[in-house]
Amino acid sequence: MKAPQDIVVRPVITERSMRDMEESKYTFVVDRKANKIEIKKAVEELFGVKVEKVNVVNYMGKMRRMGRNIGRKASWKKAFVKLTEDSKKIEFFEGM
Repeated sequence: MKAPQDIVVRPVITERSMRDMEESKYTFVVDRKANKIEIKKAVEELFGVKVEKVNVVNYMGKMRRMGRNIGRKASWKKAFVKLTEDSKKIEFFEGM
């Protein structure tokens, strides 16, 4: 099993994610090979909270050109994590 730091890559900080934090929903970029169960365990272990539900979205990398050369940006996975009612807030996001 991977370490929790390898599964949760970084938080997503956008206007929508900040608005969702009021409802105890947090957004993270996660490892592409991680499943919902691994993401849930990693968030619970890293931040000391209780997770109610995890939703994931896979994003395909966009095509990019540089002159004649055509390439593709990296694909990534985003996880939406909903905490339980009795769980505490994630302190990492409190100052934002």
